[in-house]
Amino acid sequence: MKGKENNDPSKWLILLVLIIGSFMTSLDTSIANIAIPKIMSVFGVSLDDVKWVLTAYTLTLGAIVPVTGYLGDVFGSKKMFIFALVTFTIGSFLCGMAWSNGAMIAFRVIQAIGGGMIMPVAMTTMMQIFSKETLGTAVGFWGIAVLAAPAIGPTLGGYILEKLDWRIIFYINVPIGVLGIFMALICLQDTPKKAFPKFDYIGFITSTISIVSILYVLGEGSNIDWQDIKNPLLLTVGVFGMIIFIINELSTEDPLIELRVLKNLEFTISQIVQCLLFSVLMAVMYIMPLFLQNMKNYTPIETGMILLPSAMASALVMPISGKIYDKIGAKIPATIGIIIIIVSSYKLVCINMDTTKLYIEAVMTIRNIGIGLSMMPITTAGMNAVVDPKLAGKASALNNTIKQIAGSLGITITTTLIQGRVNLNYSKLSDQITSFNLAASEATNKMQSLFMQGGYSQGDANGVTIATITQLVYKQAYIDAIGYALAVTTVAAGGALILVRFMKNKKLEKGTS
Repeated sequence: MKGKENNDPSKWLILLVLIIGSFMTSLDTSIANIAIPKIMSVFGVSLDDVKWVLTAYTLTLGAIVPVTGYLGDVFGSKKMFIFALVTFTIGSFLCGMAWSNGAMIAFRVIQAIGGGMIMPVAMTTMMQIFSKETLGTAVGFWGIAVLAAPAIGPTLGGYILEKLDWRIIFYINVPIGVLGIFMALICLQDTPKKAFPKFDYIGFITSTISIVSILYVLGEGSNIDWQDIKNPLLLTVGVFGMIIFIINELSTEDPLIELRVLKNLEFTISQIVQCLLFSVLMAVMYIMPLFLQNMKNYTPIETGMILLPSAMASALVMPISGKIYDKIGAKIPATIGIIIIIVSSYKLVCINMDTTKLYIEAVMTIRNIGIGLSMMPITTAGMNAVVDPKLAGKASALNNTIKQIAGSLGITITTTLIQGRVNLNYSKLSDQITSFNLAASEATNKMQSLFMQGGYSQGDANGVTIATITQLVYKQAYIDAIGYALAVTTVAAGGALILVRFMKNKKLEKGTS
């Protein structure tokens, strides 16, 4: 049976369609971010206004992902995937045509409705057409789109902004989307549809309110103003809504998201490990561009080129890790991969202004090898643990909902850690620069003398010296804060390593088609 499936070209052609759609939506998660300064300039809006271009997309994803499992069961995965591609493609085209910030926000919502459906429907489709013996390989190839595309985004986006029109960042999705739609119409097969089950209105309303409220607050990152009554109020509503949602899902016969699959220990462990790893992944994807552009003064294109080898590394490793999973299961490749993540993340903790571009490229590449080696086997093991095929759609929706929240949490915690640590580090470092500190006093005098030799008066030289020292102290405080945040990601990866030890360590039994 396994050999027959491997030789069935239709299944791998379907996988190609899923990869195209997933690549397009994954690319958009990072490529749009780089256009924010340009959108501010073109539409003449503030950062507070333009942030809704990103926030509206995130909030819509949070609302649409949980209901995708139900819609897929009712209408079938083929119709859902095509609808998602069409919606995302139309939304992308409209974003490129946007004439104002308000129009851009509205069109991003349309884009997110399609984008939020593509990932869970793709995962469900793979579970339906591939046997457990080959699902790992399929998810490995599919993972190229999921993990590599967001890393490619800054490079491609930087090039488009520098060499072409910024609107192409959105228009680029249109030809890819049209190709994906035509291929989906030809290649995808209709899946068995369920009779219209009772829709879980309470689950939909509470999940939407809770996820949107929580993601809205977390989307503020380090800028969350707890003095503003809106933020603690929304967070309270979100937490309360989540509690009602969980109670409802565990008590209703036809839940929106089947939380009872969490009784399966293998599935639950995989979700927690994925949550930790995805948080770590998103945190570092957020930290490194900040360091490279703000501290090392690289351009967006240069930053993208530095990060590109690591994206290519994960793209090459993921299919290999899928093959390994099909042969020996998830525990061994995941363990090796997470150890690589821990070691390389620890190496990143030590980066500073003297760190070379080659060193960063090498460490990031090694780190992404670990990501590619661990992420896909963990995902596949969790989905394979869902024995009942009827639960595939809802389990996939749960999986993607958890990752969506984990990614937001990763970035939010990281920004909070960096901002808080910058203030603490700056206070400690600046306290050392006094007239009683001989080394600081000597350095200040030398710097002031150099400015005076350059033509400054004594008063001006003193002012420029103070400004320069302040800038240097702040930069060092920021670098130390980045190192602290990276150290926290190392600890989080260590937690994932401990949990992986509780996963099964055996080759999957054959016989599932």
